[in-house]
Amino acid sequence: MSNPYFSNSDVFGEPRRTGARRQGGQGGVGTAARPTTTQYGQTAYQAGGYGAKAADAASLENLYNAPAATTADTKRLTYDDVIVKTGGLLALLVVVAAATWQLAPQIWPLGMVVGLVFGLINAFKKQPSPPLILLYAAAQGVFLGGISYAFQNASPINGQPVPGLVFQAVLATMVTFAAALFLYKSGRVRVTPKFTRWLVIALVGFLAFQLINLVLVWTGVLAGAGARGGALGVVVGLVAIGLAAASLIVDFDSIKRGVEQGVPARYAWAAAFGLLVTLVWLYLEFLRLLAILQGRD
Repeated sequence: MSNPYFSNSDVFGEPRRTGARRQGGQGGVGTAARPTTTQYGQTAYQAGGYGAKAADAASLENLYNAPAATTADTKRLTYDDVIVKTGGLLALLVVVAAATWQLAPQIWPLGMVVGLVFGLINAFKKQPSPPLILLYAAAQGVFLGGISYAFQNASPINGQPVPGLVFQAVLATMVTFAAALFLYKSGRVRVTPKFTRWLVIALVGFLAFQLINLVLVWTGVLAGAGARGGALGVVVGLVAIGLAAASLIVDFDSIKRGVEQGVPARYAWAAAFGLLVTLVWLYLEFLRLLAILQGRD
């Protein structure tokens, strides 16, 4: 998977082939029917062998007349759960980012480090932790609020910042998210094993490029932003945006798999966290690309 959290998850990852578990035992003569709970919380009857008693007619009538259990009744993951949790995390991030912009934009490095720590903790947890995920969103709000302020006010024209950079980056992120969702839902882009392998290879290559560029900048071999600046920076930025958009499509497929497999509802937090990670990356790439195009990088 593209997103490390989704790919390493036992519930959102690719289904694994497992041997069918044999259930039940040998029924003896005269064994009564055993009531069991089905996947949807309804009662069924299993005959234990020869001589099993037939289910009571009234019980069968109640069974068939009862309304079908929904995913909410069975506490299973739904798309609504994911949407609500994702919207809540984004709202928290935006509020914290706005507060950081107004009060202390210079503390964005702290938000970056704390966000990275909480991101790694959440990525390696088997069970989602809502408090830790909320702390991650808040830390990313501090980071994005401060870094957005820095980009907005970098290399101002005539001593005044040029408005619109952050708004354009937010709008571009929203449009890309909507376009990726449309392409996935319409079936125009299908998540196949070949597509996933290609994306993983591309992401690993891009990460290696980022690390090499960072080392060259730190050691003084390259000036400024290195290969992430100038005309080459525009090309690299477009590639990064394409990879982030493809990652969103794979994220959607992972969430769809989780819903179809009926994973517990608490994993809506995990799905929202995975989407937030990709959206933050996508926004940062748009912010950098627009800054280069406006001559502020």
